[in-house]
Amino acid sequence: MLLQKRKYPIGTQDFEKLRQGGNVYVDKTMYIEKLLQTDAPYFLSRPRRFGKSLFLSTLRYYFQGRKDLF
Repeated sequence: MLLQKRKYPIGTQDFEKLRQGGNVYVDKTMYIEKLLQTDAPYFLSRPRRFGKSLFLSTLRYYFQGRKDLF
């Protein structure tokens, strides 16, 4: 049996490109739903090079209703 090698999305900042490129992806949509269930403001703080832009891109596609990406 031949296993397909999956790539890590190093440097990928666009969620659509990540999903369509066959990259490894850890689904964080449960956190998006948690964000929506509260009316408290959130400050998205993470260390440099730790996925802030990718998470915001994920939010954009989530709110656009792009179910095909999730």
